[in-house]
Amino acid sequence: FCRVDPYGFERPEDFDYASYEAFFSRYLVVLTRRAIKWSKLLKGNNSIQKSLKVKRYIRKGIPNEHRALVWMIVSGAQTNMEQNPGYYHRLLEGEKNAKLLEAIKTDMNRTFPDNVKFRKTADPCLQHALYNVLVAYGHHNKAVGYCQGMNFIAGYLILITKNEEESFWLLDALIGRILPDYYSPAMLGLKTDQEVLGELVKMKVPAVAELMERHGVMWTLVVSRWFICLFIDILPVETVLRIWDCLFYEGSKIIFRVALTLIKQNQAFILEATNFPDICDKFKQITKGTFVTECHSFMQKIFTDPGSFSMATINKLRETCREKVLSQG
Repeated sequence: FCRVDPYGFERPEDFDYASYEAFFSRYLVVLTRRAIKWSKLLKGNNSIQKSLKVKRYIRKGIPNEHRALVWMIVSGAQTNMEQNPGYYHRLLEGEKNAKLLEAIKTDMNRTFPDNVKFRKTADPCLQHALYNVLVAYGHHNKAVGYCQGMNFIAGYLILITKNEEESFWLLDALIGRILPDYYSPAMLGLKTDQEVLGELVKMKVPAVAELMERHGVMWTLVVSRWFICLFIDILPVETVLRIWDCLFYEGSKIIFRVALTLIKQNQAFILEATNFPDICDKFKQITKGTFVTECHSFMQKIFTDPGSFSMATINKLRETCREKVLSQG
């Protein structure tokens, strides 16, 4: 058995190889079938128009060999990169903010210590690419600068694109457009969206909302890392990548779909909790096991389980929750 997965992550001591093998042998068949369909769709001319067919294809997963390209196109990163030739390199060559560099340097060794490609001994060591992408982004978006969590996201982008400039533009698509204000110093968008999730749970899984309220557990305690790291280090790699496929195409409401599915599927288990630490522990447990490893069936669930909610609903909730967050501030 391989201790290191295809992305360079070391598998934990208690990794269940048997159930993973069983899942992956089935999933491989799916991947092969999808790859053929995608190759036909892309037909060597690297462009895709948004359509129901493309949305359906993306929900069923983008094969790894096409993933970077499709993310670049559907997120608008490709267009931005083409319209700003040389911009990324100019950012790296320009004047630097010493405080920003210091903050980024501090987090370098904390980024994926369990990934062999980010070790100082690796050749090439992806820490260099990661450092460049974060430095360029911090100077490109001064309002955000650098904030913890961004290192993990940029790291994942580098693993998939194997390209600094593309990772930079994808990071810009996520932070600048797809995620509303998650990484600004006040993290208003992040705090708002945690409240929004709370409201959605009240609507869709009221018993869990009631339990949280009864024991005074704030949503931010159990789900902030889900939002900040977009499920990195929370869910298995393949599952995270499938979530990101949809996130780049459909936007931030995918995060709510995933969160609600995890909570709804595990409702009975969560409701066994009888106190505060118990609830927090249950939320750690629900992100492990076969339900989340079987990424193909998991992704089907996120579009059926939570039922329908529109972007309009999310935006309305965001308005009221933002007011609430600001008044607490």
